[in-house]
Amino acid sequence: MAEPSPPPPPPPSNKGLRVLLAKDRAPTSPPSAPAAVSSHADRDRIIGVFRTALSRNEAPEAFALQAVQEAIKPQKQTVLVLEENQTLENALRRLLQELVSSAVQSGKGIMQYGNSLDSGESNCLITHLLDIMLYLCERGHVEGGMVFQLLEDLTDMSTIKDCKDVFGYIESKQDVLGKQELFGRGKLVMLRTCNQLLRRLSKSNDVVFCGRIIMFLAHFFPLSERSALNIKGVFNTSNETKYEKDATDGISVDFNFYQTLWSLQEHFRNPALTTTNPTKWQKFASNLTVVLSTFEAQPLSDADGKHNNLEQEEDAAFNIKYLTSSKLMGLELKDASFRRHILVQCLIFFDYLKAPGKTDKEGPSESMKEEIKSCEERVKNLLEMIPPKGKEFLQSIEHILEREKNWVWWKRDGCPAFEKQPFEKKSSQAGARKRKPRWRLGNKELAQLWKWAELNPDALTDSDRVRMPSVTEYWKPLAEDMDTSAGIEEEYHHKNNRVYCWKGLRFQARQDLEGFSRFYDYGIEGVVPPELLPPDVRAKFNSKPGEKAKRPKREDTRGTSAHPKEPQVAAATPETDGGGSGGDQEEGVVPMDSDNGAGEDGQKRSPGEVSGPESGQCDAEDDGEDNTKSAHSRDRR
Repeated sequence: MAEPSPPPPPPPSNKGLRVLLAKDRAPTSPPSAPAAVSSHADRDRIIGVFRTALSRNEAPEAFALQAVQEAIKPQKQTVLVLEENQTLENALRRLLQELVSSAVQSGKGIMQYGNSLDSGESNCLITHLLDIMLYLCERGHVEGGMVFQLLEDLTDMSTIKDCKDVFGYIESKQDVLGKQELFGRGKLVMLRTCNQLLRRLSKSNDVVFCGRIIMFLAHFFPLSERSALNIKGVFNTSNETKYEKDATDGISVDFNFYQTLWSLQEHFRNPALTTTNPTKWQKFASNLTVVLSTFEAQPLSDADGKHNNLEQEEDAAFNIKYLTSSKLMGLELKDASFRRHILVQCLIFFDYLKAPGKTDKEGPSESMKEEIKSCEERVKNLLEMIPPKGKEFLQSIEHILEREKNWVWWKRDGCPAFEKQPFEKKSSQAGARKRKPRWRLGNKELAQLWKWAELNPDALTDSDRVRMPSVTEYWKPLAEDMDTSAGIEEEYHHKNNRVYCWKGLRFQARQDLEGFSRFYDYGIEGVVPPELLPPDVRAKFNSKPGEKAKRPKREDTRGTSAHPKEPQVAAATPETDGGGSGGDQEEGVVPMDSDNGAGEDGQKRSPGEVSGPESGQCDAEDDGEDNTKSAHSRDRR
């Protein structure tokens, strides 16, 4: 028989392990109760220091930093670290709560608590506390968002009446609160504070206060702040207009028209749903046609417009929405402002449908565009007819809607910032030489020329500087082009360069006036000095221009006068001597030479008067004079 197995050994004792861990364990922290007592004691001490500071009737600059150093004893002398800021904020929020409680018990407003009636001075304790914290936040001694947190706590603990006084203080410190060092820390807290106030206020009874808050937010936040924008274009579908569905007795107008008029508000509340649903669009178009026809059939007189003149009712309060009772329908139809209210809603609705940047699927169809155009014209005509000052009112509405398109485009582009940061100037390195100011003289070349003259003042007196070339040097490139042996094509000749020719003529007119006169006979190639030209080309330009002009005239004269007679020649001679007509001169011939040539032609056509040897002698004399002038010009050069 098998022996029974021994019982399992008992589990090892971990008593020694516990002892070992107890030796290495860190000392336990003290109980939480003494720590809480210590924190409350520090908070009460800070509150006591600031209560003493509030009793001083001096500017915060005189004692604010000293009070913080006495209450907190910071590690740094002028700036608090994170834990110190948190301790100070908790103590001040507790102090503010105690001051508000004392103000409520005294029966005074929280922004008047502490004022002395006898002296008449404003010594409100809460205002004084806020001024101290605003000074410390502005100078950077404490965290910048601390004053915003105190303002949020103050509005939460105040009634609507006291909130108006608190918000008045916020408006008075708007410039300081909007500084960059404070705005970045507290903008979200201020936005949350204002939104909470707007939720508490009544939209019908506190319209002015709501407007003050909205205006403050518009000035406090930058224009491109996205938190205040309806980026996606979501409509307020909760704004539902309730009206009667069943007819009642005592109605002065048609109940069907009453329902038709107020049913338009359902489409104005959500325009996107109306445009995407063809059935709803047809219903809206038919209802709007009925309303416009009724307005056109019952126009308002000037007397009706005087009863609703807004300029005479400066202190009147106007509600946001009109009453929808069917018994008031007859009076509302005679109200000019009521009609304008409905018609302006129609223009806003049409402006949304025509908003820029929409795709073909989002935009209206072609048939809808035609209906929108016709209805829009009718609405504008009705607005222009409603007294008083219908035309001026319509122009103002059109101007507002036109400006609204700019906002639509801006939101569709992603709301880019309007503010542009200034360019940062790069700090020059220590010991670096300062750059001299650049001279802006119209273009880069003139500025560079001025810079060279400034760096080299002897440039104008230097013998090697760029000088005006001589005529011979300047015309060498053109002389090479005229040499047929060089084989340079016509399109690459320098005579095709207008700037080159213009400069050369200026040089020629200053240095060689006689050579400049050859331009009228031979063109730009005749101005080139003869010594630069090859012999064959030089002979071409050495011939007398008068002879070239004479030859065609002789042939013409011989062809016209087949039988020369002395009376005819005598009669023709004065005409040619008188200069003839401008049409007989060839291009490139000097007028004086042409007159002389005409006289010589007349003499040669009358062989009875002038003999051959005498005429040849005159030509020889002329050639001799030309050679003498050419030699004289060479000697001068």
